[in-house]
Amino acid sequence: MSSSNQQRREAAKRKLDRQQAHRAQRAQRRKQVAAVTAAVVVIAVIAAIVLVTVASTTSSAPNAAGPPSVTTTPPGPCTFTATPEEPASRPVSLPTETNPPKTGTVSVTVNTTQGVLPLTLNRAEAPCTVASFVHLATAGFFNNTPCHRLINMSGLKALQCGDPTGSGTGGPGYTIPDEPPNNLAPGQQGAAIYPKGSIAMANTGQPNSGGSQFFLVYEDSQLPPEYTVFGTIGAPGIQALQKVAAGGDDGSLNPSPGGGKPKLATTLQTVTVNP
Repeated sequence: MSSSNQQRREAAKRKLDRQQAHRAQRAQRRKQVAAVTAAVVVIAVIAAIVLVTVASTTSSAPNAAGPPSVTTTPPGPCTFTATPEEPASRPVSLPTETNPPKTGTVSVTVNTTQGVLPLTLNRAEAPCTVASFVHLATAGFFNNTPCHRLINMSGLKALQCGDPTGSGTGGPGYTIPDEPPNNLAPGQQGAAIYPKGSIAMANTGQPNSGGSQFFLVYEDSQLPPEYTVFGTIGAPGIQALQKVAAGGDDGSLNPSPGGGKPKLATTLQTVTVNP
């Protein structure tokens, strides 16, 4: 074999080796980008899960009342269970309506320091949750209650309210059964899309752990389909919520779970069930 042929063959082999190495590097970069993208989506969903949970403690409710005299409501479709270890932030009894209507809607007017929130509660979608909310509203449990958390992150935009202590740890001294939504559009990584204008219950991350805290969705948001949706917010209410969101939050919950108290302080002055 001539030396020139040998040199050409060696040059061709080196060129082939370089091409294969470049292809391998490009494939590795594609895998890394895909992995990072998937991780970002998963982290966003996990962050969303944390953001709408209820903190659990028995020592941060300074106005706590004693536990209800019964531990569980009578048997029925709706079981409301007292939580003596986490007493009510304000004196209130357990709901007595254990077989609530499963059709129709309930109109509620929420007067806040930032505007009126007209709510329509859907009994067909979540009869037990609606029964509890109506019970608490009628008892004045929500009156003069601050909304303690503004969530304004990518994929989750909501205002969380319903804790008279304003700390994020308070509740009614009982829990309500989950009524998971079954008509939400699918989102990413197993999440569901909670449409703008939805009202949903917060929970501790455990089954059947909702109480009085709820969140008001002012833009389409993605969450696991584990939060009971029990009504919608009228257009004036969404506008009021967007005004609050535009004011930003104090960052007191950053970096995790995120957000904080709204800078534009928002208090539920009265929550009235309309005739």
